[in-house]
This record gives sequence, C-alpha cells and structure tokens, in this order.
Amino acid sequence: MNKTNKVKVLLRMLVLVKPLAGFMTLAVILGTLGFLTAQFIPILGGYAVLNGLGIDTGISYKTIAILLLLFALLRAVFRFSEQRTNHYIAFTLLAIIRDRVFMALRRLCPAKLEGRDKGDLISLITSDVELLEVFYAHTISPICIAIVTETIMCLYIGSFHPLLGVVALLSFILIGVVLPIVISGRSGTLGDDLRGESGALSSHMLESIRGIDETLQYEGGTKRLNEISEKTNALSSKQGVLNKLIGTNMALANSLIWISDIAMLIVCFVLYDSGSVGFDGFLIPLIALMSSFGPVTALSALGTTLQSTVASGARVLSIVDEKPETEDITGKEEVLYEGAKAEDVTFAYGKEAVLRGVSLDVNKDEIVGIVGPSGCGKSTLLKLLMRFWKTDGGRVSLSGRDVEEINTDNLRDMESYMTQETQMFKDTIANNIRIGKLDATDDEVIKACMKASIHDFIMTLPNGYKTQVGELGSTLSGGERQRIGLARAFLHDAPFMLLDEPTSSLDSLNEAVILKALKESSKDKSVILVSHRASTMCIADRTLSMNEGKVI
Repeated sequence: MNKTNKVKVLLRMLVLVKPLAGFMTLAVILGTLGFLTAQFIPILGGYAVLNGLGIDTGISYKTIAILLLLFALLRAVFRFSEQRTNHYIAFTLLAIIRDRVFMALRRLCPAKLEGRDKGDLISLITSDVELLEVFYAHTISPICIAIVTETIMCLYIGSFHPLLGVVALLSFILIGVVLPIVISGRSGTLGDDLRGESGALSSHMLESIRGIDETLQYEGGTKRLNEISEKTNALSSKQGVLNKLIGTNMALANSLIWISDIAMLIVCFVLYDSGSVGFDGFLIPLIALMSSFGPVTALSALGTTLQSTVASGARVLSIVDEKPETEDITGKEEVLYEGAKAEDVTFAYGKEAVLRGVSLDVNKDEIVGIVGPSGCGKSTLLKLLMRFWKTDGGRVSLSGRDVEEINTDNLRDMESYMTQETQMFKDTIANNIRIGKLDATDDEVIKACMKASIHDFIMTLPNGYKTQVGELGSTLSGGERQRIGLARAFLHDAPFMLLDEPTSSLDSLNEAVILKALKESSKDKSVILVSHRASTMCIADRTLSMNEGKVI
C-alpha cells in the first residue's frame, strides 16, 4: 500500500469519529490535564529545592505540598477518565464498523461471496476489526494530547528563555514526529504482509478443521501439519521483523530522550553561565523537559503499530466499499405473483459461459421439472430467477415485470428457494426452520415439518424441536438437513418455489412422502424442480432437459 493510499485510509477512519467529536474533545482535555499534573509534580519538587537554597520562588512549602498531593490525586482521576472515554469511543466505533461490515456482507451476498476465502473473511471481521481499537483508543487521542501538552510545555519552558523553548520544541518534534516517520518508512509493506499472512493462516486452519475426517481417513495429517507449520513460521517470521523494529524504535526513542536531556543541560548551563538566566532558569527547564517526554514517547511507537492498523483498516474498508452484484431495489409498485418467465437468457461467470439463450415459461399452478448433467446451468438459472446475479443478456420476469423492476423484499416474498446444500446454524431445530418465517408460530413450524417428513424424527430427539443441531448441523445427517431445508421452504409459503435437488440425500420412501406433500401443497403455486433423479420428475406437469447451457 503506497503512502497516498495509507493517508486516504487514515482520513476515512478519522471521519468515523465525527459523531463522537464531543467525547474525543473531552478525552483530549482529560489526557492533557493528566499529563500536565504528572509533569508538574517533579517541577514542584524543583521549586522546593530552590526554596531550600534560599531562592525566592513565590511559592511556599505549604503550597507546594498541597499542590503535590492535589496533582497526584488529580493525575489518577484524569488518567482514568481519559482512558474510559477513549475506550468508550473505540468500542462504540467498533460497533458501528461491525454494523457496516455486516450490512456490506449482506449486500454482497451471495454473488460476491460465493468464491470468497471464508477463513480470510473470518479473520477480517474479527481480528482486523478488533485491531482498529488501537487506532481509536490509542492513536487519535494521544496525538492530539501530545500536540496540546507539549505546546504548553514549550511555552512554559520558553518563559525562562526563548532558546530553551526552541530546544524543547526540537526535542519533541524529533521523538514524536521524525522518529515515527523514519520507522514507518523502514517497515514498508510489513503491516500489509502481516495481515495477509494472518488471514491465510486463519483460512487454512478453518479448512483443516472442517476436513479433519478426510485428513484422518487418508492419513494426510502430516502433510496438513507441515502446511500449518510453514504458514505459522511465515507469520512468526514477519512478526519477528516487526518486533525487531519495535525494539529498535524504543531504543532510538530512549537514546534521543537522553541526547535531548544532555542538550538541554548544556544550553541551560551556557545561559546560566552567561547570566541570561538565574539558577531557577537552569534547574526548572531541565526538570520540565526531563518530565515531559511521556506524550511524545507514546507517539514514537506509532511508526510500527500504525502499519498493522492501517492495513487492517484498508481490508475492512475494502469490504465496505465493494459494490454488490445486485443492489437492493425499493420504491417500486408491489407485484402479485402470476407466473415467471426467462426469455433468451445468457449468463457467464467471468469468461465461462453457463447459459446460452435459455427460455422458460412457468405458469401459475404448475410444476416444471428441469433435468440435466452437472454444470449445465440448472442451478444458475434458479439464481437468476432469485436475482442473485444479473443476466448478461435476455430477460427474467415475474408477473410480466422484469426482476430488475421489482422491489427486492417483494421478490423474496414471492419466492422460496432451497439450495443443494442446506445451511444450518448453531441453534435449535425450531429456530433453524423458523428462518423461513421469523414470526412463525410453533404450530406453523410443526405443519411445515410434517410436510417435509421430518416431524416424526424430531419428536424422537430428547429435546424435540429445542434440540441443538451443532455447528453447521454436525449432529444431523445429510438427509435430515435436507428435509429441514424443505421445511423452511414450506414454512415460507411463497407462491413460487425453486427447489434445487430437494431429494438428492433421501431414500426412496422419504422421497415419495415428500413428493406427495409437495404435490398437495403446490396448489395455487408454481414450482421449478431441479433434479438428477428421474423418480423426482414423476410429479412434474412437464419436464425440460438442459445441456451445455441450453434447453434441449
């Protein structure tokens, strides 16, 4: 990522703070007061020393003691309040960002996420978003606090002699500005590489866990373990380089602080020796500078930490900015279902043509069967009817209206779509079925399950409909998951049902029961039934064959 892009990412991340600008201002004020109270504790000690030497400072021992106690207490209050405010800002913004990310994922589904690396996506919406907390809680506010605090200290030190203020200013700029820029330049694209390696490792681990049965069966454990080790070592290697940079940064910062203190000592001595300042002008500015590096020391580490943060921000923003294949449609007149039609439809995934001039007319109260070999475009045709993708040519319509002119919610209400693979969520069986209709009653769920021939099975389970299905439906067989998918479709009760291989994992007996229920429930409905099984087509009013993207 080049410098211009990094700046753009930082600016966009800063824009998100705008709704919380009041809290950010409060955090800066609290942080500034916290540092100033801490810095003036040793300065007050210097005034006590001057009083002990008989030099009139205008501040009595009693006043110094009261101020020391007060500043010590206030330092704790200000520091706690600043940290609490900064973390409120950070976690509020993280909630906003997560909301935007999930809204973006919803818009991108399913077309833009079908071929996406799921492990990398999980890494992005978890660790990458979490890493932004560093930016909002430990970057924006500290920069503002450092600017305000060190400006006040430069003016205070410069009140003894302008040259002393200049020395302090140069010291703060060297440590808080120049050093982070130099370290950032040395790190190059390390932050981007580190986040990329982390995403690759997450993806590989997710794939390994999901495929552990096959790995054990075919004795591929050693190969998998070696691959994980290689990716872990690659990530550790880059993290090691980053840690070295962090160590170098800390060493340079401490060295520059030491050099700055010596420079201030020399200038103070020269001015005192020449009579330009008194002994107070020698002692107090030196103590003030030595106690004032806290804010800029925090900034000196940004050269390394900001790299990973910007890389994470860029990855998150790339998801938010990505354009969906099909935008949601709103504001159109509602449509009642009266039939569906595909006219001379063409479609390709990239350069791979899938549909070549497909035409299909589905009447109301009709079951249309579609058969054909794998890859001939049957499933793709259903996705175009659902408007998951846009056609490259031709027209897809419901009730005589192009799907591009139908409100998305309206279109989804008119269609029930069952995919080949039924996605299960880590929840109860009842809630997994209720996805088809979120406000469905228990009776409605049970009726849908009876139609899908799964009610009897559910009732044999210890907890019935409250049984947890496990992650990805791991406690259920393929046929059981498929019947739950059918139950969802029945529960949705749309007038147009699109069923992709609805009985592929069922035995003949269950298939017959479901087909009978489907035939009975399809009155006043249209159904497109895609299947390889000839037996499934027995309920179809007419059957079409597809091959190589064409209806034959």
